[in-house]
Amino acid sequence: MNKKEFIIIILAAGKGVRMCSKISKIVYKIGGKPMIWHVINTAVKLNSSGIYVVHNSTNKSMIINSLDPEMICSIHWVLQSDQFGTGHAVQQVLSLLDINKKVLILYADLPLITTRTLNKLLSIQLIDDGILLLTAKLVNPQEYGRVVRNDSGEVIKIAENADVDRQLFALKEVYSGILLADIVHLKYWLSKITNDNKQGEFYLTEIVDIAYRKGSVINTVEPMCINEIKGVNNKLQLAEVERLYQRRESERLSLSGIIFSDLDRFDLRGDLLHGLDVQIDNNVIIEGQVSLGNRVKVGSGCILKNVVVGDDVVILPYTIIDGVQINSNCTIGPFARLRPGCKLGKLSKIGNFVEMKNVYLGYGAKVNHFSYIGDTDIGLMINIGAGAVTCNYDGISKHKTIIGDNVFIGSNTQLVAPITIGNSVTIGAGTTVTQNVPDGKTVVSRIRQFFIKNRRKS
Repeated sequence: MNKKEFIIIILAAGKGVRMCSKISKIVYKIGGKPMIWHVINTAVKLNSSGIYVVHNSTNKSMIINSLDPEMICSIHWVLQSDQFGTGHAVQQVLSLLDINKKVLILYADLPLITTRTLNKLLSIQLIDDGILLLTAKLVNPQEYGRVVRNDSGEVIKIAENADVDRQLFALKEVYSGILLADIVHLKYWLSKITNDNKQGEFYLTEIVDIAYRKGSVINTVEPMCINEIKGVNNKLQLAEVERLYQRRESERLSLSGIIFSDLDRFDLRGDLLHGLDVQIDNNVIIEGQVSLGNRVKVGSGCILKNVVVGDDVVILPYTIIDGVQINSNCTIGPFARLRPGCKLGKLSKIGNFVEMKNVYLGYGAKVNHFSYIGDTDIGLMINIGAGAVTCNYDGISKHKTIIGDNVFIGSNTQLVAPITIGNSVTIGAGTTVTQNVPDGKTVVSRIRQFFIKNRRKS
């Protein structure tokens, strides 16, 4: 099929009552992105002639606020003001469509569906008055509608789960909700459906029975992976789908070269690019856009968000890095926190319990222990001792600290910004620096130590 010959309808108007939430079900996140984002992203890749999202009277703003602006531009929005069922939802779109095209119907709460499966469906020749259904055989069909076949193996109808009797309950083949049909016949079939069922709704699935009785051919296609048709109706299923998604992503990344300590203890909530021989330990979370160079090692419990990491970097356990650029051969952590705006030069080292924000760290610089460094430019081959603090905030404004090359800053020092420390300066432990320091100077500022006789009785 020429892909431009079909349009896509994404049904997203359900109330999601079983989520027990005022938040629209389809904006709950899987892998750090809304459920509906995944479905739209997949739909966009199919290169159809149009994508129509059917929403209800309250969830459109939630959907729009959850999506990227460029994604929103690719969508036609259609309101289903009253929720009378899936058949009624599709009817809201059909009057807007070119009758010479075909329709692929997707669901916003099926976030695991892939382009591979949908391309498989689209690659099958659709008989003019026929229907293609995406179905699968499950050991435990749970809430799915059952595919009913006659003795010849022909699909004759879909029985919705709410209307399944004891005999049909034993059937294992289920309908995913996804189908392909031409618009002309779909309009006709939908005009014949009724709401004579336990839910009092106009089911889209009823068109299968109507089409069969009119002599149409109903064919079925199985997904590439059975997990793709796993839907989300409650928060337990949300958690289950999240784990399925994470396992799929960790397997994909493992096959592309990443070494995981445990495929089931990794969370991808964004996009990850990586080089060769990357190692990721347990319980690491990747958020936003993250790029890891060759031979990077990420320790257990780390969180990386919007980070670019060069080659041969070691990130030790329980380190949080957000909005940072890290050059090659750096070591960071454990228990370090790098906040947005930091740039680390080659061979620099950040130790345990160090927090940094908006810092440029030069080649070979070291901040090893228990320090806060903020709004600071740091030169080459610097050593900053334990407990050092740049006092960058005066209660109203942030101020900058500039530190030259080859500077040694002793433990428990305070640099009161704005301040400039020249090259080859030594600052003694316990010093509070409030004035600029010229090149090559040594600064010591502390109370003179003296002794008082102990008057306590022994």
